[in-house]
Amino acid sequence: METVLSIDRIAKNYGPIQALKGVSFDVPKGSVFGVLGPNGSGKTTLLGTILNVLNATSGSYNWLGGVPAHEARKKIGSLLETPNFYHYLDAWDNLAIVSRIKDKGFGDRERVLQDVGLYERRHSKFKTYSLGMKQRLAIGSALLGNPDILVLDEPTNGLDPVGIAEIRDLIRRLNNEGKTIIMASHLLDEVEKVCTHVAILKKGDLLVTGKVDEVMTSDNIIELSSADLLTLEAIVSEIDGVSVKVQDGVLQVFADPSVTPAHINEYCMNKGVVLSHLALKRKSLETKFMELTNN
Repeated sequence: METVLSIDRIAKNYGPIQALKGVSFDVPKGSVFGVLGPNGSGKTTLLGTILNVLNATSGSYNWLGGVPAHEARKKIGSLLETPNFYHYLDAWDNLAIVSRIKDKGFGDRERVLQDVGLYERRHSKFKTYSLGMKQRLAIGSALLGNPDILVLDEPTNGLDPVGIAEIRDLIRRLNNEGKTIIMASHLLDEVEKVCTHVAILKKGDLLVTGKVDEVMTSDNIIELSSADLLTLEAIVSEIDGVSVKVQDGVLQVFADPSVTPAHINEYCMNKGVVLSHLALKRKSLETKFMELTNN
């Protein structure tokens, strides 16, 4: 799969404080890549570094296979801080100001406002917008010039559930249109719903990275039950690569990804045990995150 961003051992120090400690990962083209971590984990520092707002202490990164930085920048839209929109101006005029500052996208305003679902409200003053609408306009400002890549820092921060849902739907739609999206967030449930890939940071260290499904697959829990739970526990405990415990009247099997429900079902049948319940329970990204960060 083509890579749009390759990060190689990036470190960033602020005096004695190590904000990033040799972070490396690749962002595939067409992905929604979530950078997760508690406050102080280095998420915003990492985004600032790859956008050339901050200089890394060591390490390197390259966009689009190493094209010159000024060429890559033309294909990247970013939102590190919410733009200072003028409250007494409407969306149309606010985007005109942003486009002049960026020197791009002046003719994009109609398309952008349609993309973020604000075209019908383009002549409403910014101060009349809900929080979700304000954030959609901020993302719209990052879309000026029709970039292929979006870098968003906490795009749902401070929003109510309705606003979060609006931004979630917008990110999905933009990704379906072919844009690669890199987003930092601490709202794990929302990230799990929209991200295809994830990197989890803690105090500047990269704990894990990969596809969201693969990051969580290593912690599958298989639930079993039968008429004789003690016998079932003894039989399943014989399988290599598993540990078991009884919880709420069912047997929970913590297994290596190679041990599938089908494998366990066949093993039990060969031992003469008929299962009355068999279910695969996947840990949520939030649970995985809390375990990795010991929080």
